[in-house]
This record gives sequence, structure tokens and C-alpha cells, in this order.
Amino acid sequence: MVSLGMTDKNSGKNFSTTVPGGNHYSLIIKRGTRLRITDINGNSNLSTLFYNVNNMTERYNMADTIKSQRNIHIQSGTALYSDMGRIFCMVISDNCGGHDTIGGMTNSVIVEKKYGIATYQDFRNGMHRNSQDGFLIELSKYGLGKRDIIPNINFFSRLTVDLDGKLVFHENFSQAGSSVELFFMMNTLMVVAACQHPSDPDEEYNPKPISLTGWYCGLQDSPIRDLLLSDRDNRGMHNTNQFYTMMEY
Repeated sequence: MVSLGMTDKNSGKNFSTTVPGGNHYSLIIKRGTRLRITDINGNSNLSTLFYNVNNMTERYNMADTIKSQRNIHIQSGTALYSDMGRIFCMVISDNCGGHDTIGGMTNSVIVEKKYGIATYQDFRNGMHRNSQDGFLIELSKYGLGKRDIIPNINFFSRLTVDLDGKLVFHENFSQAGSSVELFFMMNTLMVVAACQHPSDPDEEYNPKPISLTGWYCGLQDSPIRDLLLSDRDNRGMHNTNQFYTMMEY
């Protein structure tokens, strides 16, 4: 658990860490922070959840995020919405594009069925992990639990729907060095698990590492002004700013 960008706004403090393949992680991100997520080796997957630090009952909403852009994929210019009509962050840069919003997360049953059993007692840090259990461990640090798990984002994985309504996983979608950069408009708890996508056809348990690099630049230097926002996203921005204005009173 790491606090990212929560220091004085003039400190200019940067942050960088690597989440090993299969591991889980959580961090608190101050609004006005830029965060770059990088696929180090290629073909990675980062399952991700967002929560409002100032009101943990407010969290990422898949349906509103999809509806706002009329697209099931996350890409440059996408606003990631909360279930209260506010915007956690905007995707301001993305050299991969088309990240998954509908594929869900792995759990112990899926991992055991696909890759077999590998417990900590027998394999130590080489044990088989899954996103759901990783989320539960991280959420427990903030007084949250299973009922607080929501439909997640899968960065660096692409899932489409064919004409028969079947989900199609795109292999070799993300290359080594692919990255997506987010600019946060809310004080956000970000919870991640660097586990394989549940639809990944790879028969080997082989989760890949992810790099997280953040720096506080402040709202006055917001890169969002360079994006072409829809009327809906402008309303979302207004709702978000109004929330923090009210908090000041």
C-alpha cells in the first residue's frame, strides 16, 4: 500500500514501482496526478478497480464508462466514471488502445481449472494467484471486502464480441513497452492485480509484471484541456469539480 502524490503540491515528488506478475497492489492517488502504466514484457494484464478516497461507497462504474463513449474499449480520451456521475481519471495517452472493460477477473476456481493447483506451502512465491483474491487482500486494508468488488478494467488485454455474440480474446495484443497514461480528477484508491486475463488461452501460468510511474502536476497544468470532450464528459468534469468545491466548505 503506497500513497502516491499525497505530499505537498509543490514538492514535485515522483513515484515509480513494479508490480510483479501475479501480485496485487494498492495506492492512493491525489487528484492532479499523472500515472503511467507500462507493460514491461508484453502480453501483460492489469486488473484494476477505483474507489473515491473521500467516500469509499463511490466506485468505478463500467456501464457509465461504456455509455459515455459508446465503446466497450478504453483508449485515449476515455473518461473513467464513478457510479455517481463523476470522473476518476481521463486516459490522456495510450499507445496500445482498446483495453478491456467486460472480461472480468480470475478467481481461484478459474486458475485451478486452467493451470492446476500450486499452493504457497509447496511453491512459496511461485504459487498460483488470482485477481479476485488479490483484490480482497488489498481491499481489506481499507475496511472493504467481497461486496465491494465491482466489474473491473483489464489494461493491456483486448476482448471483442463476434457476430455470434461470443467473446474473442486477442492474443499478442500488447507489446513490450506499451503504456497508458491517466490523469486523475479525484482522490482515488486504485487497486490492481497483475494476473492473467480470465479469457487468456495460454495453458501456462505466466503472469507478467507491470510498471507504475506517477508524478503530481496539479490541476492548473491539466493535460485534459488538450482533449476533445463530449458534452457528457464536460458534465462529468463539472460534477467532479463541484464535489471538491463543496468539500472546502
